[in-house]
Amino acid sequence: MPITTKPSLQPDPSLPARLSKANLAVSPCYQCRKCSSGCPLTFAMDLLPDRVIRLALLGQEDRVLNCRTIWVCSSCETCTTRCPNGIDIAGVMDWLKEEAVTRGVATPQPGVVAFHRVFLESIRRAGGRLPEALMLRRYGLFKLWHRPNIPELVRDLKLGLKLYRKGRLRLAGPKALKGQAEIEAIFKQAEF
Repeated sequence: MPITTKPSLQPDPSLPARLSKANLAVSPCYQCRKCSSGCPLTFAMDLLPDRVIRLALLGQEDRVLNCRTIWVCSSCETCTTRCPNGIDIAGVMDWLKEEAVTRGVATPQPGVVAFHRVFLESIRRAGGRLPEALMLRRYGLFKLWHRPNIPELVRDLKLGLKLYRKGRLRLAGPKALKGQAEIEAIFKQAEF
């Protein structure tokens, strides 16, 4: 059960250092806002990407871990591409998601967290590739268990059948990649 905590305004000076240790330095940011101006999802964010980076730089860990923005981010990397200082903003958002999950921070969109988990677990189990049908089944079961919505399930099944008929959805998963030890090492390094 996620822990609901009220964000603290006390800065945590270790946050920028921990991000740097993960090769995600935020200190070069000079707030040009190119990341926010290029992001296609700002309409759904409570904090713009440049604000998240600024708050992370200031050590406002509770504020960034409790914001909706990190969960809205689709990791399209438009922000990262536009950054003149080479800050991996999408990587920072992903790191913050993982940190929020690790700390048990209640998320405003539990379905996004579940999809994130199912996506990564599916890739890990399939040896480095995404078995779409397996992932969709697992996520569908999560939704059915936690938030039953029969009309939505029927709509999803119809869409899946349509995709299958057009050859866009394979029921059999893809072949595993070579170098399974390396793939497992990547997951272990990411502490997943």
